[in-house]
Amino acid sequence: MFIDTVTTPDLTWQQEALCAQTGADFFFPEPGSSVREAKRICGLCPIRSACLEYALDNDERFGVWGGLSEKERLALRRTAH
Repeated sequence: MFIDTVTTPDLTWQQEALCAQTGADFFFPEPGSSVREAKRICGLCPIRSACLEYALDNDERFGVWGGLSEKERLALRRTAH
């Protein structure tokens, strides 16, 4: 009998994230809306790199993660390959 286990990622870093204290509206804006405020907040966040790493590892396709928009993360993935 084979049992496939899925490891749950460690998300404790999210407790320190500035976005957790701000609200999701900035980070998941309506299409065509500005992400400038989200990027400003990300720029001040002490765990920005952990957030970006999580988004890239988990193929997050929506919102601002680690200071990058969906399009910016896609471009980063393409250049990495």
